[in-house]
Amino acid sequence: MATAKKAASKTVAAKKAPAAKKAETAAKPAEAGKRSPNAAFMKEMKPSAQLAAVIGDKPMPRTEVTKKVWDYIKANNLQDAANKRMINADAKLKDIFKKPQVSMFEMTKLINEHLK
Repeated sequence: MATAKKAASKTVAAKKAPAAKKAETAAKPAEAGKRSPNAAFMKEMKPSAQLAAVIGDKPMPRTEVTKKVWDYIKANNLQDAANKRMINADAKLKDIFKKPQVSMFEMTKLINEHLK
């Protein structure tokens, strides 16, 4: 009986060891080389007059534009209550979206048309 317990504990330990090694090897490449931001995303873009009414008229990178639009959406409670992926446009956003409601994935495409 004692030998059966020893054999069982060895197999459990053997099964755990490869999983631990996988976790260690998966973490090493991420630490070794950090991702650098894409220059295209960091290029400052000038917003159109309609978009400037929402985020301001200073040139900023696309990433900041998206963050500011999300801040505006959350501050004005424009996310659809039933489906959080949908954005309900108010008067300012209707000028940008040209629709009363858009999905959050479609939103970035429509905002992109208002950047130069």
